[in-house]
Amino acid sequence: MASPAYEVDECRGVLRVFSDGSIWRSTEPSFKVPVEDDGSVLWKDVVFDPANNLELRLYKPSSSCSKLPILYYIHGGGFCIGSRTWPNCQNYCFKLALELEAVIIAPDYRLAPENRLPAAIEDGFMAMKWLQDQAISDDPDSWLNDAADFDKVFISGDSAGGNIAHHLALRLRPSSPDLAPVRVRGYVLLAPFFGGTVLSKSEAHGPKDAFLNWDLIDRFWRLSIPMGDTRDVAIVNPERESFEKVELDPMLVIMGENDLLKDRSKDYVKRLKDLGNNIEYVEFEGQQHGFFTLHPNSQPSNHLMLIINNFISHHCIS
Repeated sequence: MASPAYEVDECRGVLRVFSDGSIWRSTEPSFKVPVEDDGSVLWKDVVFDPANNLELRLYKPSSSCSKLPILYYIHGGGFCIGSRTWPNCQNYCFKLALELEAVIIAPDYRLAPENRLPAAIEDGFMAMKWLQDQAISDDPDSWLNDAADFDKVFISGDSAGGNIAHHLALRLRPSSPDLAPVRVRGYVLLAPFFGGTVLSKSEAHGPKDAFLNWDLIDRFWRLSIPMGDTRDVAIVNPERESFEKVELDPMLVIMGENDLLKDRSKDYVKRLKDLGNNIEYVEFEGQQHGFFTLHPNSQPSNHLMLIINNFISHHCIS
């Protein structure tokens, strides 16, 4: 008689992986906060990839009557958990839509370990191609097209979403010519989820009780990287990518001082800046990974919103 399956990995109470390869996912989010929907932002869900049954959530301020810039918000979760439907994600998108006066597009993507990388990155690209389809459609969705300025698009990614945003920047190239008439003008990487086999100083010596601690970082990578690869595969570790001839659209990278991923992002920014790219790094004193969604109404989170707003405003007119 075969031994009963036992749990070998667990992620924030919403994902369990068992010894026989079976997987359990909760229908509930790991962040149980109330949805703060007061009607000031309109939203709806749209299927963008029928083959993989993937949806995205659109948001726009209810009071706007002019064309607005578009901001993609790609959620985090170590490539293993998270969704556009989680209330913390939805509340943050409400805040983004109102305070940036923008159309927000929050796509889902296939999760690991059922779908290991690069599946999530390909899904991010499909979400961008979906926007191009809307821009050139003979039968446009007026809900989106009446509000959105397809010439002023920004891609923002949170943690794992920041990794996806990085790969989109490499693939789409400056001004995203393959997406015309959609034009990407900049990227906002919020604590991007990068890794490597040799631990950085902040990974090795960061607090063990951090919201994103090393045990969880290691678990996310073990469950998401391609089978047979290590954390030094280029999908995970941008140091393994050749940037010598790479030009990118303007980029803003945000980190918390106490984030274990901090050193990797600082190295990433320095490398791209040394190659002549327009990239800005902002570090928030005393903050940890995901502070802007964990405490969205805090002073640091409000300051971050101003920084993002200034970045978008500047590059909409440049």
